[in-house]
Amino acid sequence: MEWVELLRWLHIIGASVLLGTGAGIAFFMLMAHRTNDARIIAHTASTVVIADWVFTSSAVFLQPITGALLATAVGWDWSEGWIVLSLILYVVTGAFWIPVVVIQQKLRDLAVTAMQSGEPLPARYYSLFRIWFVCGFPAFAAVLTILWLMIARPQISF
Repeated sequence: MEWVELLRWLHIIGASVLLGTGAGIAFFMLMAHRTNDARIIAHTASTVVIADWVFTSSAVFLQPITGALLATAVGWDWSEGWIVLSLILYVVTGAFWIPVVVIQQKLRDLAVTAMQSGEPLPARYYSLFRIWFVCGFPAFAAVLTILWLMIARPQISF
């Protein structure tokens, strides 16, 4: 396998992990939340937090590296509009992802506490879940847009 093909493959795998893990985490957290069962939410949120740290964070770290190496190897100019917009959207995604990870940990902790005490989920859980839910939309839209930009590489001028 040629170096450029390997970089392209690694970059696509990373993008797939970001999209797939994000969608999977959102789905499983939402399904657990809908049960309103602290035990199920605690278990699901615990797994989701691990998945986010193992899969999402490693892809978040490696994407810019593989992207930079690929752009350099192919000879793309870093000032090309689609690259600039992709990088801006990557930062936007991160600005929503970081709070989401922190919120997931708090949701897990609140659910664990409710489960252990036998009390219902507290109001703080529901307010944090709403924030978590809303933050997912711009992050997911940004990732989808980045994927489109990577594939289409449209002519964009700033």
